[in-house]
Amino acid sequence: MIISTGTLVAVVDGEKLALCKNKGHQTVELSPLPTPVIAERASGASGRTSSEANPDNDTQAEDGFAVGVTEVINKWVLTNKVEQLLVIAAPKTMGQLRKGWHKETAALVVGEITKDLTGHSAQQIAEAIEKA
Repeated sequence: MIISTGTLVAVVDGEKLALCKNKGHQTVELSPLPTPVIAERASGASGRTSSEANPDNDTQAEDGFAVGVTEVINKWVLTNKVEQLLVIAAPKTMGQLRKGWHKETAALVVGEITKDLTGHSAQQIAEAIEKA
């Protein structure tokens, strides 16, 4: 996958967020960005509580983290801080992110890679993007 210069790359799982910006012109060359503070949430979707379908508090915390990530990225999009967005996330987290995107954010998503790459180096993430 080729991504444009300046594309924001968000690498997310249920507990971590890593952000990079593509500095490359014909290749993917990622430059790490500071990680913003993500508000802690007791659960994912608003109004949702633990039930037999989702009894695990860890699962609720992971869903809540994904909601916090979408809030931060949506805010950046709505304040014109993001031109294009590539999302790399663990499968379950990807689903939560998709639910929370503002329509403007969804319109800026240029690609999705459903894979857990948190904890990987910028070079390893760049290689995964190029292979996608």
